[in-house]
Amino acid sequence: MTVEIIVSRGRVGDRTPGAIAGAELTAAAISGRLGAPAHEVGSPTPPARDDWSESLPQAREHLVELGERVDGAIGRGNLPLLVTNTCSASLASLPVMARRHPEAILLWVDAHGDFNTPETTASGYLGGMVLAAACGLWESGHGAGLDPRDIALIGARDVDPPEAELIRRHGVELIPPGEADPARIAELCGDRPVWIHIDWDVLEPGFVPAGYRVPGGLVPREIARLLAGLDPDRIVGLELAEFEASGEAGRDQEAIASILEAVGELLDGLSQ
Repeated sequence: MTVEIIVSRGRVGDRTPGAIAGAELTAAAISGRLGAPAHEVGSPTPPARDDWSESLPQAREHLVELGERVDGAIGRGNLPLLVTNTCSASLASLPVMARRHPEAILLWVDAHGDFNTPETTASGYLGGMVLAAACGLWESGHGAGLDPRDIALIGARDVDPPEAELIRRHGVELIPPGEADPARIAELCGDRPVWIHIDWDVLEPGFVPAGYRVPGGLVPREIARLLAGLDPDRIVGLELAEFEASGEAGRDQEAIASILEAVGELLDGLSQ
């Protein structure tokens, strides 16, 4: 299968300065490993501490272009590998996934639930509302169609009480770090198509810098073991998000090494 690398370089609710650079570094490393070009979407703009109601319309054109690029990759028979600055970019990709692969299960590997709505969010951060939008709990303007019962939140440990109630009520599978067993994940997926999203804050702080640090996470080799239990032929999409690059070459390369430790074997399997 041909892996089509797509890099989100436009601001989608970014509140930190290093997320776009982190996506670029990640994409370059993956491009080098796979010998495949990375297709850039969008142009960087400065981060801001704004509310979702401001950042969402600002990102509209970028999200539309991202969605078209992901849809085009699938239409060409390729596997989209979306490398993004923020989880907010998945506002574009998840509705495409739901339409193109309606039988798929979504493995959302993240320290957070990202299942808030405009009514429940305490932070106003767009990235914390992505899954709820894709499930149609609120209108993002970029589509929905995802069944919450087709979502497994893996590694989540920082979930707001109102958000936790929405997760429970809508039947989302919640698997905290201590219960993220490869056999359990493989059984959950069964013979269904699998779309994987990894936010690097799912890791224990110290491996891959992220805008939001949450202790008690997984380590790269645990992510690698979880992914090794999946059939590469069943994987139909992969998203990697929220590496906060520091601008210090040594530290950033250590982070890239951790990213490749986590997903390198999977990437090799997907490209065969």
